[in-house]
Amino acid sequence: MENMRYAEALVREFLIFRGFTTTLQSFESELSTEIGRNFDVDKILNLIFSLYIPKFQLEKLRSLLNFFKQCLTSPSETALLSALSKLELSVLRYYVVYALKSSRPDKVSEFFSLNGSYLLEKKEDWLPWFAITYMKNPSLDPQFRVYFSKEWLDTLIESFRNFLSEIFSGTRVPELLKISTEKITVKHLKNDIKQLNYKLSELQALLEAKENEISRLKSVPSVLGENTINHQSINNHQRNSSASVPETMDLQESSAGTDIIHEPGSCSAQFPLRDEPFHDNSNNLTQAGNQQELTREEDFSEVKVNFQETFLGHTSPISRCCFSASGDNIASSSLDGTVRIWTYDSSSPSSRNATIYCGAEIMSLDWECRSDRLLLIGTADGGIKAWNADAKRVVADLSTSKEYPSVLDIKCSPVEPIFVSAAASKRRGSTILDRAGFASLTVWNMKLLKPVTVLPLGEDPPAITSLCFNHNGKILAAAATDGMIHMFDMSAGLQITGWPAHDTAVSSVKFGPAETSIFSLGSDGKIFEWSLHNQGQILWSRDCNKFCNLESLNRCRHEIALDADGKRLLVTSGLVRAPIYEVQGQMSGLKSLPHSAAITSVDWHPTNNMFITGSADHSVRVTSII
Repeated sequence: MENMRYAEALVREFLIFRGFTTTLQSFESELSTEIGRNFDVDKILNLIFSLYIPKFQLEKLRSLLNFFKQCLTSPSETALLSALSKLELSVLRYYVVYALKSSRPDKVSEFFSLNGSYLLEKKEDWLPWFAITYMKNPSLDPQFRVYFSKEWLDTLIESFRNFLSEIFSGTRVPELLKISTEKITVKHLKNDIKQLNYKLSELQALLEAKENEISRLKSVPSVLGENTINHQSINNHQRNSSASVPETMDLQESSAGTDIIHEPGSCSAQFPLRDEPFHDNSNNLTQAGNQQELTREEDFSEVKVNFQETFLGHTSPISRCCFSASGDNIASSSLDGTVRIWTYDSSSPSSRNATIYCGAEIMSLDWECRSDRLLLIGTADGGIKAWNADAKRVVADLSTSKEYPSVLDIKCSPVEPIFVSAAASKRRGSTILDRAGFASLTVWNMKLLKPVTVLPLGEDPPAITSLCFNHNGKILAAAATDGMIHMFDMSAGLQITGWPAHDTAVSSVKFGPAETSIFSLGSDGKIFEWSLHNQGQILWSRDCNKFCNLESLNRCRHEIALDADGKRLLVTSGLVRAPIYEVQGQMSGLKSLPHSAAITSVDWHPTNNMFITGSADHSVRVTSII
């Protein structure tokens, strides 16, 4: 997204420099809309068949076709270039046909006059066409009749659509967006140098402490005679020293014993402390509880950290936190009804940083998948707010029906401009899942910000707790409090399958990276990876009930997050550390660095080896691991 903003700034600068103020106004106007940041095939087709050809703008048409040729420079795209040549021939022929059908023979003559040399080079395709101007009824001639039919035009447009969809796939990036690659590379290198310098200073401080300790041990006085050493004194001194100096040279376990804490609302670099007893009023953790945690986690190794940032802007326990589509921005919410947008990288622009006051408990967050511009917020009073991060304002304030006020989850389609909300009725219960009654699944149009349809769930369906789209947005997975996982075909708006996945409520569900499987987390702490080829087959499982205790479900439901490769799975925790399981691996797992209270929300960066943990201690932490 930084590339996008940088490219937009360059375009503004150029338009101002050239004095294209009218174009600049149009440019700014379109930027303020929620238009997708990808090549729009339909708009390109509209430009050709609804503007350039009807308005006889031949030069612009030829220029656009040449641009398509310039996009196909790779040797692997030879077949596409051949297809483009055939499409170009058909488009130019349609230009001539349209001119004749519009009774504009002058435009036909102009066409052959301006393109005579080019057409003669391809005389095998164009030679008969030089005589079309002199025919009385070319539409009746067997050689040209097909080109005047509606079927031929429809086929041409559809073929062109398929071709453009192929060459402008998600892997193709405009050259202008690559212009800041070197700038970004330098920025990352500077950040790496800063982190390495910080680690060097920590190691130097540790070495100095070790040297001082050795000097103190050597200076123990003799009290039993000139050649006699009081071994008991040395042993006592060594035991006292071991309480103040770490026993390991591992940087992560002995980083000078200090946290860098800033005022609330700031984002601060932080390296982990040694594990020490602590007290936290939010969940009544005690030294004994911390000792119990260490016993229960004895088979988990601590992650090795590259860097870590802690955000201290919230004033109550965290309910949700998530990376944006690019991973550059983070949205986090707390139980006091506020959402904060911030960036973990001090060198990145902080222009989007904001605090959003929603007036109700936040239950769900999701960024638009095609950009970092729109954030959707679901609340406990039936509200869905759409926040424009560029304009820093709420662009829509939607409401679910009064019967379903709790918006438990929101998910945006990765392809289509739609999102789905999972709302639930309320009932009495001890945990957040027990308090969710019946379910309602609504599909919303993201551009119109209006409901489109309601997905069928049957009569009095149990609440839907978690949603997940597959990569092309055609399949939606929905997890329910009765232990079921439902699968919906979004194009048909119908449920296509479902199966009982857990004996308890399912609190979180995620598609695997290859989308041949789906992961689910039950409220009892059991994790399953289900095959999508053989429904009901379990490919992998773990039991993390020691982390997912029922007491931690009172205010927040547990959730899982997968890394970009689908090799590591992060889980929320009722303890101060979050477990990280190696999917399909032999390792028992890893554990995150400790917060001072339960970990209530997690998310993984869309591309990097980095994750977020939100905690009941009001903090949100970004951790980059090695």
